[in-house]
Amino acid sequence: MHSEWMQNLFLPASVIGGFLALILGPEALGLLLRNFTGDDSFWANGFVTEEIMEVWSELPGLLINVVFATLFIGTVLPNLQRVWDVGGPQLAFGWTLGWGQYVIGLLLAMLILVPFYDMPVWVGTLIEIGFEGGHGTAAGLQGTFEELGFPEAYDLAIGLATVGILTGVIVGIAFVNWGVRKKHAKVIKDVEGMSAIQKSGVVEPDSRGDAGKLTVRPESIDTLSFHFTIVGVSILVGYIILQSITWLEMTLFGSDFMTYVPLFPLAMIGGLIVQVFVSRFDKLKLIDRETVIRIQGFSLDFLIVSAIATVSLQVIGEYLVPFLILAAGGIMWNVIGFFVFGPWMLPDYWLERAVGDFGQSTGVTATGLMLIRVADPEMKSPAVEGFGYKQLVFEPFLGGGLVTALSAPLVFMWGPWPFLIFSSVMLLIGLLAGLLYFGKRKPKYD
Repeated sequence: MHSEWMQNLFLPASVIGGFLALILGPEALGLLLRNFTGDDSFWANGFVTEEIMEVWSELPGLLINVVFATLFIGTVLPNLQRVWDVGGPQLAFGWTLGWGQYVIGLLLAMLILVPFYDMPVWVGTLIEIGFEGGHGTAAGLQGTFEELGFPEAYDLAIGLATVGILTGVIVGIAFVNWGVRKKHAKVIKDVEGMSAIQKSGVVEPDSRGDAGKLTVRPESIDTLSFHFTIVGVSILVGYIILQSITWLEMTLFGSDFMTYVPLFPLAMIGGLIVQVFVSRFDKLKLIDRETVIRIQGFSLDFLIVSAIATVSLQVIGEYLVPFLILAAGGIMWNVIGFFVFGPWMLPDYWLERAVGDFGQSTGVTATGLMLIRVADPEMKSPAVEGFGYKQLVFEPFLGGGLVTALSAPLVFMWGPWPFLIFSSVMLLIGLLAGLLYFGKRKPKYD
């Protein structure tokens, strides 16, 4: 909170905390101290004990289910015409960036990583998994990577997610500065307008709103407990769906593809089903969206800390060159997308809108929203609105959705060519929709 240079980088506290835990844990400090104290010493794990590491290593795979189960709970679908007009260009741009990461990754895997480094070809999917999906998705796929016979992919994906979020924040801020100097920004004239208290991550007293509402009486059940229960029911519904599909697949076809699929995308569907039920029968409005968001934020913060803290630096060191190749490929594609596609696909306020998708496509959704807030602190542009509408279609598939969860197993079972061709077609659809349709439409904003 009091580190000025970190405040200027807008690094999330969860990322900073994860790095501190990693440095003080067995992969860094512990490795150094073992040279002096021996492997059996208390200090062999640094300041993070083996028991703590065992618990932390399980947290990401559990918390990602909470994050995805909360995506639709308490939401209200807006007017579809408004979604199309404002969110359409944003969806085309984000769709292009997301599917392009698969195309770039698989090409790199087929041309370099497989022949020269003897890696499985499905590691080409790690760019989208790490960048678009982030730490949560990478952690949620840990069991899948083990089932596919290359558990080291977990550490590589977590490493890519970490590089991605750092790049998203640092390069994204640089893009906003560049846009202001080159007169591409329509809302702000400089990025120095944020106060010191805002940069510290503290909400100014006059701007503090309600973090959640009491919707049930505490003597019956605490509001937070009630909302956690709703989230738990959503995850349970997703689990039942996953087990049912797995059983049907084994019974009807004798295959085991669904055993590679993690729970979290089905938890998202479970949350959607619960929300449909709530929208129809919750006449007393017991579900408060702000409380659900607090649960989501809590889970994501601890997920990121535990995921970074438990990453294996030895694995990344062993596959350092392939790791750097994947990271460079993903970053270069996103940068090209920002400068080349952004101005042509987004009909107005292109900088404010493109920087949000750059942040999400490189880091996480929160990174994208943070960059939009820097470029448009008073929300005068349609950037936040369009970004939110885009998520309704984007998240169920990319950025940790069904495609992200299924991509590695699909490439593993069917080979790279079918998925590469499909990804190329999806990329082409995004490009054509953005360049030839949305980019040429006159903006329709109220």
